[in-house]
Amino acid sequence: MIPIKQIKPNPRQARNELGNIEELMSSIKEKGILEPLLVRLKGGKYEIIAGERRYIASKRIGLTDLPCIEMNVADNEAMEISLIENLQRKDLDVFEEADGIKALVDIYDYNHQDIAEKLGKARSTVTEIISISKIPMDIRQFCKEHGISSRTTLIEIAKQKTKEKMLELLNEIQVRDLRREDTRELSKKIKGQSGHRKRFVYNYEGKSPEYYRLRIEFKKQQIAKSEIIRILEDILDNLKKNKKK
Repeated sequence: MIPIKQIKPNPRQARNELGNIEELMSSIKEKGILEPLLVRLKGGKYEIIAGERRYIASKRIGLTDLPCIEMNVADNEAMEISLIENLQRKDLDVFEEADGIKALVDIYDYNHQDIAEKLGKARSTVTEIISISKIPMDIRQFCKEHGISSRTTLIEIAKQKTKEKMLELLNEIQVRDLRREDTRELSKKIKGQSGHRKRFVYNYEGKSPEYYRLRIEFKKQQIAKSEIIRILEDILDNLKKNKKK
């Protein structure tokens, strides 16, 4: 047990957002801290390697001592353990994961193969995740506000050479509600690569997506809303005629 006053957060913590800290506070009040924090002695205090959310929640509810496991590790090992622990708990969003892995490359000179072996991922997967870290903060915020969190989609956004092209792809994804395959095709087109298929897809899901999903393909990129309505009306007319027959 270590006095909470002797514990300090890790300045290189991968997580930027704490999530639902109120729920964790309630859990600690009722059952206590079920898993000790991982810490190391540094600068006369115990720096957190893993368990910052538990530390903050405990501090807010007034605990004075926390159960800890002290480890004797170097800076790079501490960051590595912190990242692995957060990934195993699924506590990081895609951007935090990308930034955390990129930090191992930038600060401690890890190569992609080193990271792949330590995290149990394919080298190509590590390279793709790291590419997400180059997406600018304002575009990241746009993605969060519009619920764009798929790793494969963010990788396609990161492949664009300029911020303007990233925004162009994002807008198309939003307007046309593109799925993974269509996003990849459009990404190639915006990036300047020629795709084999020249079609443009618009998707629509109702309030119960498991019940139906509407998908319309066009041969041209720009489609007016009135044109989509006209096409849907034609489909309804044809369905009604066929039903009468």
